[in-house]
Amino acid sequence: MSLMRKTQNYFVFLLRCGRIAFQGDWRYYAWMGVLTVFCLLGLNAYVRQFVHGLVVTGMSDQVSWGVYISNFTFMVGVAAAAAMLVIPVYIYDNKELHDLVIFGELLAVAAIIMCLAFVTVDLGRPDRFWHLIPGIGQFNFPGSMLSWDVIVLNGYLLLNVHICGYLLYTRYSGARPGPWFYIPFVFIAIFWAISIHTVTAFLYVGLGGRPYWNSSIVGPRFIASAFTAGPALIILALQVIRRVTDYRISDRALLTLRNIVQVSMLINVFLLANEIFKEFYARTAHVASSEYLYFGLHGFHALVPWIWSAIAFNLVAMVILVLPLSKSLRYLNFACILSIVGIWIEKGMGLVVPGFIPSPLGEIVEYSPSMNETLVCLGIWAFGLLCYTLMLRMAIPILQGRLTRDGGLTATPVAAPAAAH
Repeated sequence: MSLMRKTQNYFVFLLRCGRIAFQGDWRYYAWMGVLTVFCLLGLNAYVRQFVHGLVVTGMSDQVSWGVYISNFTFMVGVAAAAAMLVIPVYIYDNKELHDLVIFGELLAVAAIIMCLAFVTVDLGRPDRFWHLIPGIGQFNFPGSMLSWDVIVLNGYLLLNVHICGYLLYTRYSGARPGPWFYIPFVFIAIFWAISIHTVTAFLYVGLGGRPYWNSSIVGPRFIASAFTAGPALIILALQVIRRVTDYRISDRALLTLRNIVQVSMLINVFLLANEIFKEFYARTAHVASSEYLYFGLHGFHALVPWIWSAIAFNLVAMVILVLPLSKSLRYLNFACILSIVGIWIEKGMGLVVPGFIPSPLGEIVEYSPSMNETLVCLGIWAFGLLCYTLMLRMAIPILQGRLTRDGGLTATPVAAPAAAH
């Protein structure tokens, strides 16, 4: 097939996918409308921040990272969790999760897009972002951990776009995927998924002036929490897909993910207990940040309700996941919600902010997100969900065999050629 013909086929594929993305019932339009409203509110808040500067946020000279970086850290973990679908399928040949890998990797794409957006809004001068582009700015590789983060995040985005795009296009074309065109990238993506959160952890650990982060256990805690919250979010997403579409997702597949969340939550709570023991048993001079976080310090205690809420959510979720009652989807959903909220707090208000309090000069300047920051965050979350919804809307008809190159969008699924495992 000539290059021109191939290019034309790709263009038609993208055009047809784009058309499907704007077709749906009233629930689809209502959902997309609500997300669009929040996107616009977030954009308006960001324009206000761009005009007036970071003074409209709750951040300060003493606490220079806030809810933006908290969300960034959390979303990196969500993106890394796609590996928890890939590993059972491509290493342990779990056929229950085979097509569901696409949903996990599309979530990873949406999560990385959100990560890049959160980093952008955190920059006081986003127009200077070009300094991070290799060959144009001063990239500072490999000395700067930030340059490593740029590489792993963008590399992971490209890997998942390639894998999802290739598998969906071959399914659309009625062809069998060539293993050499995607299997090596799948195994690279497994390693890369762990690396993106490890590098994010090293960003914190490498800051010698912040003793609260100077612990070798931060990296393992990041991985454990990512493999808890990420699959929990995927479980909820898959149930929504099953409810609002006719795509078949078995309970067995959901319970397989439940086992992953169960084990990861146990490890996450165990590592948290180790960290608390290390901080408070030795009672070194560097315990001030932990004291402020868990009990308050010198009358300042803004984060105390946050962290104890997170611990309570995680413990309740862990108990539910360990008990057989979590095999009921109702209790499993409740445990997943508690896990997501608890880990979001733990990796946000419980990790980022206390690292700055007290400052190296002993100052205690508390932080709480401003309304402008909150609107920007809601806007980015809405944009990420909008992207994920659009990608699902395009992917599901292809996976069902309803959208093929030789036919239009059919009302009911038709037989599709099996993909190579």
